[in-house]
Amino acid sequence: MDSPKESNLHLYLKECKKNNVVHIVRISQPCYDKGEVEKAGMSLHEMYYEDGMSPPPEVISRWTSLVSATFDRVSPSASDKPCIAVHCVAGLGRAPVLVAIALVENGLEAGSAVTFIRERRRGAINTVQLTYLQSYRPQKKRKGKCVIL
Repeated sequence: MDSPKESNLHLYLKECKKNNVVHIVRISQPCYDKGEVEKAGMSLHEMYYEDGMSPPPEVISRWTSLVSATFDRVSPSASDKPCIAVHCVAGLGRAPVLVAIALVENGLEAGSAVTFIRERRRGAINTVQLTYLQSYRPQKKRKGKCVIL
């Protein structure tokens, strides 16, 4: 998603609650109060890296750990599955790259992950980021394939 601001954070938090968001990952510079997110019952994770670039290894490690901790034990039949909201400034570069990494880590091919994201977020992922994703290799071996519904 794009970045909330102090003035519209309440609207983002309302939408996040509707979608069972348990974690918000902020990749941009702080532009709203972390305390408001926590008061709403969500955790805020700072994973800043430069706009237009690919994530450094420490961000990838923290991101994949968060994704695993959030989703690995969730039953496919669970009615209220948790969700992670991730944002940069415009929601077109850094945030979609992390989402693509999560999809690749869970068995989707990089090209399919980018297509999936671009169908939902037109203009997402620049050329530098696309090249990076095409060369990205999963950090963990998965038993199954990623299933997108």
